[in-house]
Amino acid sequence: MEIFGVSSQALFGQLLLGLINGSFYAVLSLGLAIIFGLLNIINFSHGALYMVGAFVAWIGLTQFGLNYWVALVVSPLVVGVLGVVIERLLLRHLYKLDHLYGLLLTFGLALIAEGVFRHFYGISGSSYEVPEILQGGVNLGFMYMPIYRAWVVVAALSVCFVTWFLIERTRLGATLRAATERPQLVQALGINVPLMVTATYGAGVALAAFAGVLAAPIVQVNPLMGSNLIIVVFAVVVIGGMGSILGSIVTGLALGIVEGLTKVFYPEASAVVIFVIMVVVLLLRPAGLFGKQA
Repeated sequence: MEIFGVSSQALFGQLLLGLINGSFYAVLSLGLAIIFGLLNIINFSHGALYMVGAFVAWIGLTQFGLNYWVALVVSPLVVGVLGVVIERLLLRHLYKLDHLYGLLLTFGLALIAEGVFRHFYGISGSSYEVPEILQGGVNLGFMYMPIYRAWVVVAALSVCFVTWFLIERTRLGATLRAATERPQLVQALGINVPLMVTATYGAGVALAAFAGVLAAPIVQVNPLMGSNLIIVVFAVVVIGGMGSILGSIVTGLALGIVEGLTKVFYPEASAVVIFVIMVVVLLLRPAGLFGKQA
């Protein structure tokens, strides 16, 4: 069966691929949005920490025998602790300065991380085996759906929803937002604001590591995997609205699907379609689709 001159199998296959890419965009842009919205830092090292998360999972499997399910917990914890160290030693000195200083510092950290892993592991990439329970696929009639890719979508959307709920619908989230907008007032109420800021950055980069573990069985684990993705993720954040939690999730998923459809109907434009959308959105609504207008 053909739809608009394209076989249904090719169309739905690209839609699934777009949804998977959109899931990664959503989780990564969610972490970026949390860090910018609550800490006012443009975290350009996010892609590198996504890569570190994948490497922690791969090293854990090859060197210590830690399986995929353990890595889904351990890797975000390890990268989250690394984020806490980065925030305490470096970023805490930049909060009152222009955004450019945070961007340059985190960009430098990304280059350092990539250089270190390139030195020890090269750039050829290493494979990470799909866990046995998630191997194989399901024949839906119109397409063959790999079980692992379906799991990636479910896991990513679940994490996005839980994160959104915690920040937007709980007392903890309200306290976090208050601590970033009126830190002196919240501090006067006996709440440790610096600790909350540190924990927020750690949680934001832990989301990147979680996405890295999800990606490890799909892509080759290599030092450049984050740099190849981070520019697109920044575009997603800008389109959704800098600092908008809901905007990052919805826009990430939508743009992944748009990118997948573009590969079907106009493959030559698939690499730039997200950036074209970004330009149009910035012209019409500079604050982004879900951002607050100044």
